[in-house]
Amino acid sequence: MKMPVAGVARIAILGAESSGKSTLSEALARRYDTVWVPEYLREFVEVQARVPREDDQFGIARTQLAREDAAARVARRYLFCDTTALMTALYSQVYWGRVDAQLAQLAARHAYTVTLVTAPDGPWEPDGLQRESEEVRQMVHRMLLETLTARGIAYTILAGDLPQRMAQVEQLLAAP
Repeated sequence: MKMPVAGVARIAILGAESSGKSTLSEALARRYDTVWVPEYLREFVEVQARVPREDDQFGIARTQLAREDAAARVARRYLFCDTTALMTALYSQVYWGRVDAQLAQLAARHAYTVTLVTAPDGPWEPDGLQRESEEVRQMVHRMLLETLTARGIAYTILAGDLPQRMAQVEQLLAAP
């Protein structure tokens, strides 16, 4: 793995709902003694007490990126990013059948050293406001893989429980 010029490798952790992104991001940050960027969408839903509307999507993605940029200034070697604008754009496509032009621009800037995709192989757990169903989770996973492939973005699928996923990432990050 090549380190970026600034010395902090931004690691994108993508995946469908309830696939372990947050758990993995936090565990990796602890393992590598660095910081991670939680998914802003969760905070948005809690604060607003509602699911986002189409006109919220660009602001959600922009806030996610701003928090990522701020965290990059204090990160050590790696910055683990629990979702990116690409996922926000993908969910816009799922729910509204289109992606706002400003959001599409943010999603096109997928500038990460490594892109990891969490497999939807654990139990699906509803959480009230955000989660849809196992069927939607599987559909989003397929759409994500298709999108990454179409854009020529290399990715690694992480499967299994947390220790298995951690081992997969550790092996990947140790590679030259």
